[in-house]
Amino acid sequence: MATSQKRLALAIIDFLSKSLSDGTISSEDTESIEIAKSCIADTFRVDPSDQAALKDAIGDQSLLSIYGVYEKLKGKTSTAPMPGASSSKPTTNTPKPSGPTPTSPEAEEFKSQGNKAMQQKDYPQAIDLYTKAIKLSPTNPIYLSNRAAAYSASHKHTEACADAELATSADPKYTKAWSRLGLARFVLGDAKGSMEAYQKGIEYEGNGGSEAMKKGYKTAKEKVEEEEKEGGDEEIERAASPRGAGGAGASGGGMPDLAGLASMLGGGGGGGGMPDLGALMNNPMFASMAQNMMSNPDALQGLMNNPRLREMAQNFGGGGGGGQGGGMPDISALMSDPSLREAAMNMMGGGRGAGRGAPQ
Repeated sequence: MATSQKRLALAIIDFLSKSLSDGTISSEDTESIEIAKSCIADTFRVDPSDQAALKDAIGDQSLLSIYGVYEKLKGKTSTAPMPGASSSKPTTNTPKPSGPTPTSPEAEEFKSQGNKAMQQKDYPQAIDLYTKAIKLSPTNPIYLSNRAAAYSASHKHTEACADAELATSADPKYTKAWSRLGLARFVLGDAKGSMEAYQKGIEYEGNGGSEAMKKGYKTAKEKVEEEEKEGGDEEIERAASPRGAGGAGASGGGMPDLAGLASMLGGGGGGGGMPDLGALMNNPMFASMAQNMMSNPDALQGLMNNPRLREMAQNFGGGGGGGQGGGMPDISALMSDPSLREAAMNMMGGGRGAGRGAPQ
């Protein structure tokens, strides 16, 4: 299980515990909350008593404060009183504009060290250093975008996408974040979302956008067009497929026109030992056999294991005993053979093997 998921599970358990202790949740619900915490801990295999793991998950913050950052990024306001606040007066929080939080020398130092780690291709170290910078300045688009780049280099594209989205929300004019969002979405299979991200980057760059941004947009657009074309081709193939069709040229249950198929294959008593497939497929018994063979591969295998039928096949084209024009075997003579007659009855659906493989 991903480490980020375990951290989130610990953060949720911590949030539930604090909500009980600060009175946000009534003491009457204590048992339910404890059960919920236990279920989360068991499911995600985390230990809520492990303070080191909890600190690693949320640092000195809480899930509520982290969500508060998200709300600021989205320009939302909270009308609910915070824990410990008086409920006698409604809160009237003024919307705070989304934007980057102030940096600090310490945060900048972590960022610089992260950049050096990136140059050395030490991506795990870079992620760790950028994370430390982000803890000091949670909505700084440069820190978020840099960590997105480190995540992408580590093939952690889901995390890269999340960081890049936060960076673009914090400062849409920081175009590197749009580029990194476009890359992450593309690798995750969201070509349309990738194209939209690159388009935004081009708009914010102005003057038609940089060559790198335009190249990313072009690649994503080509992928979108390719997917749309493939989807259209599949629709055409499904519409043209004879399976399940009951119209002209098909027999019941989607069976193709065997006589017409025989004609396409040169049926009609052609030279070179080719049997008259047109006449053969117009024989109701053989048409029924062919239809059953197409829907029952096991029966076809059993039929081909019949020594008498193998002998018949060997005589095709040789004009052998009993053969008619073009090497066509004498059907009436063949059907006098008890084993072949039984096989034919089974293939026509009248024997003991009838119904096997047929739709219910």
